[in-house]
Amino acid sequence: MASTFYNEVLTDHNINPGHKHPLPDANFSLEGVNPSCGDDIVLNLKIEDDIIVDGSYEGAGCAISQASADMMLDLIIGKNIDEALKLRDTFMRMIKESVTEEELETLEEASILQDVSHMPARVKCAVLGWRTLGEIIKK
Repeated sequence: MASTFYNEVLTDHNINPGHKHPLPDANFSLEGVNPSCGDDIVLNLKIEDDIIVDGSYEGAGCAISQASADMMLDLIIGKNIDEALKLRDTFMRMIKESVTEEELETLEEASILQDVSHMPARVKCAVLGWRTLGEIIKK
């Protein structure tokens, strides 16, 4: 049952991505590349007064990288930079280590990617958008 839900969510985010489009008024854009499998996204953010007011991504890649970027944007749009970084850190720990149930709940739909931690070849796919987010915010 969990596997079916996982596949449905990934498929939905790939067929009907809510955030895969150009964002002409973005004030931050950065390309993220996963050379091991060819995933390539450009993360676009519009940040005003420390709030991520809009965001999108463009590019191509596997279902996991694309769905993860879309779910990430669902979570961070409307959040301030500190909240977005906290969600990023939680996601990264979920993939690489472990998180509490309470932390997992903060990731909402993105929490379905927790099992990717057991698929080493897919970890880089799942974290691509999140890693790119961290790089944008550092700059």
